[in-house]
Amino acid sequence: MHSAVLLIEFGSIILGLGLLGRFAGRYRLSPIPLYLLAGLAFGEGGLLPLGASEEFVATGAEIGVILLLLMLGLEYTAGDLVTNLKSHYPAGLVDCAFNAVPGAVAALLLGWGPVAAVVLAGVTWISSSGVIAKVLGDLGRVGNRETPVILSVLVLEDLAMAVYLPIVTALVAGAGLMTGSITLAVALAAAGLVLFVAVRYGRLISRFVSSDDPEKLLLVVLGLTILVAGVAQQLQVSAAVGAFLVGIALSGEVAEGAHTLLSPLRDLFAAVFFVFFGLHTDPASIPPVLLPALALALLTAVTKIATGYWAARRAGISVKGRWRTGGALVARGEFSIVIAGLAVSAGIEPSLGPLATAYVLILVVLGPLTARFTEPLAMRLFRGRGNPDRPSDSGLPGGADGTPRPAGAEASVGD
Repeated sequence: MHSAVLLIEFGSIILGLGLLGRFAGRYRLSPIPLYLLAGLAFGEGGLLPLGASEEFVATGAEIGVILLLLMLGLEYTAGDLVTNLKSHYPAGLVDCAFNAVPGAVAALLLGWGPVAAVVLAGVTWISSSGVIAKVLGDLGRVGNRETPVILSVLVLEDLAMAVYLPIVTALVAGAGLMTGSITLAVALAAAGLVLFVAVRYGRLISRFVSSDDPEKLLLVVLGLTILVAGVAQQLQVSAAVGAFLVGIALSGEVAEGAHTLLSPLRDLFAAVFFVFFGLHTDPASIPPVLLPALALALLTAVTKIATGYWAARRAGISVKGRWRTGGALVARGEFSIVIAGLAVSAGIEPSLGPLATAYVLILVVLGPLTARFTEPLAMRLFRGRGNPDRPSDSGLPGGADGTPRPAGAEASVGD
């Protein structure tokens, strides 16, 4: 009887997510807020709380985080990451200062303590690669001159996650200074070792994993990823970081084949992850934190726009392109929820989960709007202040009409 109820509940969840995804796709919206709302509706204090399938959904949510980071790692080669780090690290530092600090200060002002401050800093810092990639495609901006700047900022944020997530994992676990330092040292050493091995021996690793049979390739890559993620979590480095490093280590045809095979699984379990986060957030706890979440969302929307403007200006992009860069980076999504989920699971601060949920809901809706309207609004407000002699910002050869960049350019931010 219990298994029948579990199948009914889980089947209903998957069916509902599919219908919500179709609705979002029809109106060119991100499905993330709809998934979060679904979790709120069927979680603690919701309209129809689920019971039998919650443990199964929790396991699916953990797999979802692992697949999100694996797929992100598959988008980049070790050489790409090293090049971006050398060339664009100032933009990464500005991004961190402008967007992580407001979150940390907000947590301290709310009286949540230093651990919650570190967590909320990450929530407000990291943009949503998935939402931004979709918005760039919808607006026909993949070939624009400013798009490589946007990608560079996102890549640096992804690299920062390899250092940040182990720190958060150690902090929320209550590890002391010595344990936390060891955890960070292990994470940095692992990341450095993987980058070195991927640069020097990436072809050998890919050849070992490679298979002409899609079934065998899927099983080997998925099994290797979950194994490494488990070992990383056992070392308190974070399962997500382990999965990310596996993705970086794979390259060429193996990475492309694994990306194609795993994309549907990633989408399924990522959706389950967002629902799981909503399930553990009581809807009644959101109204008390709605105003702080709104204020923080508006503030960090402005700081993200400023970050993008600065990074694009440094890269020699013209004024219109600078505003488009800033507007495109506003959306927060999957990683903000991943970070908040670590603190929620550890019971760090009861209000942190609801605030993060409201914050992401606001910015995942506002992000596509700022991407579309920041540049025309800025041009109206600052008319006459731009430099008409700057190079054209319309795009690479082909212009702003959406002419694609060379093959593989779009893939570097995720789906």
